[in-house]
Amino acid sequence: MELVTSLPADTPLRLVAERVRRIEALGFDTVHISETVRDPFAVAALAVEHSSTLTVRTSMVVAFARSPMVTALAAWDLADFSGGRFQLGLATQVRGNIVGRYSMPWTDPVAQLRDYVGAVRAIFAAFQSGSALDYKGTHYTFNRLQPYFNPGPLDVKPPEIWTGGVNARMCALAGEVADGFVAHPTSAHPKVLAEKIIPALERDGRRPRLIAVPKTITGRDAAAVAAAREPVRKELAFLYSTPAYRVALDVLGLTEVGERLTAMARTGDWADLAAVLTEDVLDILATQCTYTELPAMLNAKYGELCDGIALAVPTDPADDNDFRMMCRALRAGGSSVE
Repeated sequence: MELVTSLPADTPLRLVAERVRRIEALGFDTVHISETVRDPFAVAALAVEHSSTLTVRTSMVVAFARSPMVTALAAWDLADFSGGRFQLGLATQVRGNIVGRYSMPWTDPVAQLRDYVGAVRAIFAAFQSGSALDYKGTHYTFNRLQPYFNPGPLDVKPPEIWTGGVNARMCALAGEVADGFVAHPTSAHPKVLAEKIIPALERDGRRPRLIAVPKTITGRDAAAVAAAREPVRKELAFLYSTPAYRVALDVLGLTEVGERLTAMARTGDWADLAAVLTEDVLDILATQCTYTELPAMLNAKYGELCDGIALAVPTDPADDNDFRMMCRALRAGGSSVE
């Protein structure tokens, strides 16, 4: 089981080294680098520099905000710099952000991302082989790469390309073109993975590697678990107020909850969103237990469904030793490790 965590999106560049070293010491295999308020490639470069065993994966670079050539060059350098520990995660974002925040065109996101991945792979191939670049797709055309602009071959394999998403078309695309897929936190419930995500990912008897990002409410003891409930309740209420993320609620028989959250968001009633997720609903949506109990519970829920689990690092560094032991047990299949 691959153990993954995300570097907090607001991490200042000056703190990346310290936080990445802590993540590596906790026993994680992979760190995800998001794109919200920082340039993901700059953060990834620091993460690579200050780790020795971690896989550094962007999750996710906003593809449509940049040319595939710009993305390919950044990924190529990071693959070389890391000795093969960098992986490129690409996603579409939503129309409002692409058009309003990045001032870029929006057409058919699934077709464009398919073309984007194809273009990046073609560019990687030209970098590696030195052959002419000749790619023509539905959205991108590349037919010029003079030797002066070719960074040359790698001594390691080109970066894997990962994608993410929630709807069936985006999952199906991942099954066709991606090396791996990161399931959105709103779609990481085992029932949703089994009934919606995995069937859409599977193509011709194969599927890309799958990372689940379940919402967990955990801590060193019952009191810590209870204290952690409210922040998760607020986050989930906000996420599920977005119509595109409500697929999971429909699968779980909670359609009315999603409709109510969306209606409240449209009227700006943000303060009362969390109250919609009652105790019973939160119990359905999140895995809740102590660190000691978590490995067995996660392996029972996810061991047969996915290739990796993403977890948040402890808020309190005083929990690090307990958390480290939990990670060892989770990797061992849920058995306790002394």
